[in-house]
Amino acid sequence: MRSCILFLAACTLIVSCGNPSGLQPAFYTNVEYTVSLYALTRTPVSLPSAYSITGRQQVRTEQGSPFDFAFDIDSTGAAVLLPTGPLKLGQQSGIQISVQDYDSIKFAPTTGYNVDSAQVVHENSVVLAVTRATPCQSSIGFAAPFYAKLHVLAIDTTSAPNGRRIDFVIINDVNCGYRGLEKGLPKQ
Repeated sequence: MRSCILFLAACTLIVSCGNPSGLQPAFYTNVEYTVSLYALTRTPVSLPSAYSITGRQQVRTEQGSPFDFAFDIDSTGAAVLLPTGPLKLGQQSGIQISVQDYDSIKFAPTTGYNVDSAQVVHENSVVLAVTRATPCQSSIGFAAPFYAKLHVLAIDTTSAPNGRRIDFVIINDVNCGYRGLEKGLPKQ
């Protein structure tokens, strides 16, 4: 019986004959979280204004924590999500508005992400996000981006103590090489 072996770059990955993708089995369960982010401008720096897909958490940008997109309100009063490019942090992440309903998105697309400008969002917007390619812990020499989908629940542009905020639900797939965006263990 012939063994199935896939050579990628300078690495050898053993691939079972029934797994043509060569991916390690998914380990992390996709969970839906509710998240609130506060505007980068004119809100206290103690409030989180950015989100890390890989870390599955809100972060404060001034602490130097890595993140994939941030929230702000632009000069016209529109709510915007910003990948790292327009924040002068390099094109390490991307976002795109989806025309599909949140629940109907099963897999993240691999192209079409905006990496260098702010994206206006509204209540009920559905947004897809992608990280830069990240080295996989289980496969030496293999790197892949991580993906997420989010559904904007509410946007508050007032200056009240809890205002200038966006609330959304999000599902992240942090299994290296996977693009599944449904709750549960992702499929290849």
